[in-house]
Amino acid sequence: MVAENDPLVRFIDVQKSYDGEILVVKKLNLDIARGEFLTMLGPSGSGKTTCLMMLAGFEPATHGEITLAGKPINNVAPHKRGIGMVFQNYALFPHMTVAENLAFPLQVRGMSKADTEAKVKKALDMVQLGDFGHRRPGQLSGGQQQRVAVARALVFDPDLVLMDEPLGALDKQLREQMQYEIKHIHQSLGVTVVYVTHDQSEALTMSNRIAVFNDGIIQQLASPDNLYERPENAFVAQFIGENNKLLGNVKSVNGQSCEIEVDGGGVVTALSVNVAGPGERASLSLRPERVIINPEIGSCPNVFDGRVEELIYLGDHIRTRVNVCGHDDFVVKVPNASGHAQLQEGNTVKVGWTMEDCRALDIYE
Repeated sequence: MVAENDPLVRFIDVQKSYDGEILVVKKLNLDIARGEFLTMLGPSGSGKTTCLMMLAGFEPATHGEITLAGKPINNVAPHKRGIGMVFQNYALFPHMTVAENLAFPLQVRGMSKADTEAKVKKALDMVQLGDFGHRRPGQLSGGQQQRVAVARALVFDPDLVLMDEPLGALDKQLREQMQYEIKHIHQSLGVTVVYVTHDQSEALTMSNRIAVFNDGIIQQLASPDNLYERPENAFVAQFIGENNKLLGNVKSVNGQSCEIEVDGGGVVTALSVNVAGPGERASLSLRPERVIINPEIGSCPNVFDGRVEELIYLGDHIRTRVNVCGHDDFVVKVPNASGHAQLQEGNTVKVGWTMEDCRALDIYE
């Protein structure tokens, strides 16, 4: 008997190797709760898609066990796992109408014609394509085809839907629109979604939790706000959002704070997240929107002289590149307010930030 609060999916010590030597996935232990939207995020070759393919049944695990609703599925054929799938290339049958594409997974499950028609209509209405059932995929736009692919994955009421880079072929505006649509469908149905992408803004927008992969290992598993605000290592800090990285040597550690002597000059007081002792190397993580140009005296423990190298107008903010501590790629996001109209390239300014906004992390180069 599986309790309602037990994980729907479990990866237990799962490893994957294609050649018997190099591990693409290294001892993965991951629980996915019922009803959650979990995104596997990482660069190409990080192991995220391989994990999805093992869960779908398209790739066998080299070692370890995968369970679905408490039952091992390592030896269960893909079509018997009852999992919905959405691919980047849509994978629709071109010779079938939209309605026939949606009916197909119901027909192979032996559903009656009346029930099939009712479920197809409901699924098409859900993705706002109620009047498109008679068309063929080739007569639809890319965004409409992707909606059909999402509807087909959901039409047979699966407990779990897997999405592999499903929006990668769409243009930016349509991709952002589809992100919200998929998020709202997930919220209304309560289905469990495991989503794979390399797009960090997409992951932040849609997910309950994000598993950041690199080199076959989950570097951090957390909610979007925790990943962005509290990265646990330098890889996550660099991969999620824009980040100023300053390298240096640990000068001292005092409880939750530490002092880092930055390469290029200057000592920074930062949160000691995971740094070694004095003399060891460290990486400082600082978000551009947390840096203040010309802060009030005494408001920041970290204040340095800088020179404005470049100003880029981006509507709601001005992306300001400043030379600080010998680094000419230090970025400050300055809110677009009248008080900053005097910023000009070549100006000398003060830049400051608090200890709490600057995280000292393990070195990652």
